[in-house]
Amino acid sequence: MRKSLGLVLVATVFVTSCGRVSESRLNPFNWFGRAERVETTEAEINPLIPRKRESIFDRGPEVYPGTPVLVINDVKIERVSGGAIIRVLGTAQTQGAFEARLTPENDDELPVDGVLTYQLEAIQPTGFRTGPERSREINIARYRTFQDLNGVRTIRIVGAANAMQVRRR
Repeated sequence: MRKSLGLVLVATVFVTSCGRVSESRLNPFNWFGRAERVETTEAEINPLIPRKRESIFDRGPEVYPGTPVLVINDVKIERVSGGAIIRVLGTAQTQGAFEARLTPENDDELPVDGVLTYQLEAIQPTGFRTGPERSREINIARYRTFQDLNGVRTIRIVGAANAMQVRRR
């Protein structure tokens, strides 16, 4: 009984002195202190501004090596919630075309006189067979919001040999 009473007394003294120990440097919870607000400049936190690279290996902006697809076969505009999907079916010159894109011909994708123009392009390898038309088909789609289509009366898709357009009703 004497030993347990002594342990309880020592533990009580130790616990009551924790108030002083908690403020000391011996307490591991005090090693870093409290969080505080720090003023930052906008350049430090803006992820949209690219950082300038100063390297001899920096090649600069990448250039898309695609060329216009031979024929535009079909253009459809499908209305979806919040906007529209532009679907394009085209035929490439050779088999094996890849990384197709609808490249805007208008600056900032703004309509010119109500016409929004895209060029269907793809990377088309040389040395491939021409093959049947079905094996050279390219399907591509692009989503545009209602805000993007504000003021657009016609959507025009341009290929190497022809162009197709869809008008708003």
